Amino acid sequence: MTIIASLLRAAELPDSPTARLDAELLLAAALGKPRSYLHTWPEKIVSSEAASTFSDFLQRRRQGEPVAYILGQQGFWKLDLEVAPHTLIPRPDTELLVETALALLPQTPAKVLDLGTGSGAIALALASERGAWQVTAVDRVPEAVALAERNRQRLQLANVSVLHSHWFSALADQRFDLIISNPPYIAAGDSHLAEGDVRFEPESALVAGADGLDDIRHIIAQAPLHLNAGGWLMLEHGYDQAAAVRELLQGAGFEQVESRKDLGAHERITLGRLPC
Repeated sequence: MTIIASLLRAAELPDSPTARLDAELLLAAALGKPRSYLHTWPEKIVSSEAASTFSDFLQRRRQGEPVAYILGQQGFWKLDLEVAPHTLIPRPDTELLVETALALLPQTPAKVLDLGTGSGAIALALASERGAWQVTAVDRVPEAVALAERNRQRLQLANVSVLHSHWFSALADQRFDLIISNPPYIAAGDSHLAEGDVRFEPESALVAGADGLDDIRHIIAQAPLHLNAGGWLMLEHGYDQAAAVRELLQGAGFEQVESRKDLGAHERITLGRLPC
């Protein structure tokens, strides 16, 4: 007989900085129970089927596969989202985009565009907090569009529309009060692409040219055509790209340009406002 406590003690994930948490999440999923169950009932006997599933999960994690992909879900903001290997895993640092957007615009009606939505994390978080906002979420990857739509339907957020579009290509002359994006911003050949969870994430959602700024340049150049007067553009970027992004925004005519710091005290997002 195998009990919960002994399974957790035997779990070895030496390459993970969050080994204990990873093991608990995987075992809870194998049991079909919340994580709290493991601590409440550490002496409960685990069925052979659940133990086998847990073993399979551990093996995948030892090979480097992210926990979020193994479980098919990830928490973001106040939401539980379905995730899959054709989209990025939503990360806590990206919640800074959501926090800033919510503080930036009033709760009155507004039109918001989320470019490169992936799982829909940013768009759905904003829509869940602002029922008066109409949020459009776009992605160029059909599988990502389908995933974001599944998340939208499960969360029953009627104020979000999910569209297939390569950046602005399917938006014609639509204009918005806020455009927000976590675009690819890693330079091709960056050593971080061979490390950790990033190894399993789609390169198309990570890499943007020799300096990592190709997609950001494109968004900044095209955004004025899709913003209302006085509208805002807000972008996530690399920890060392804030100065370059501020320069690009100022060069495109944006005002009130500033950067905000993430949980690690790095300048992680930059925003600017189109003149009224």
